[in-house]
Amino acid sequence: MTIAGLLGRKIGMTTYYYDDGTAESVTAVEVGPCTVTQVKTRARDGYEAVQIGFLPARKLNQAESGHQSRSGGKFSHLQEFVVDDLAEFEVGQELKADIFEAGESIKVIGVSKGRGFAGVVRRWNFSGGPKTHGQSDRHRSPGSIGAGTSPGRVWPGTKMSGHYGVDRKTIRGLRVVATDVEKNVVLVRGPIPGAKNGIVRIEKQKI
Repeated sequence: MTIAGLLGRKIGMTTYYYDDGTAESVTAVEVGPCTVTQVKTRARDGYEAVQIGFLPARKLNQAESGHQSRSGGKFSHLQEFVVDDLAEFEVGQELKADIFEAGESIKVIGVSKGRGFAGVVRRWNFSGGPKTHGQSDRHRSPGSIGAGTSPGRVWPGTKMSGHYGVDRKTIRGLRVVATDVEKNVVLVRGPIPGAKNGIVRIEKQKI
């Protein structure tokens, strides 16, 4: 059974010790169990994929409940993944962390931490203004944001102060350090986007 990936929940970071005594910083991710909620076929949907659900939902509307009724559960997160053979999957099937192996290359997609309203120094890594020569209150100012008469306006996309974080981030080239199939936990080398308990998408990456 080959599926491109699964949904997971970020638990947090810890240290993993190898048999030779060396240590490595890893992120623990609760991967699954995910349930197949829909099998999309080329004849009916125009493409082939498997839709999976993750984590129980407290409340669903009538349309969402009807869509998930065949799977036997109510899930708060639904996403699609590419599969090699649709015949290996059916609605209601449970998928666990055993699809990942130690040493496997993966990419993780998540939503970064929200950091509220931030200035240009923190948000865009600006250097700030000079601290001497008459500058007393311009230390963290963005400086000029455009010309005067022509164009006489601020160009769209200009780096300025604003909301920082809560962006979809993809980290490629990560590696699975170890898996615990009984607890559905995958240890990923290094940090991944998002806060604790954040939902992440883990996909196998072709080298």
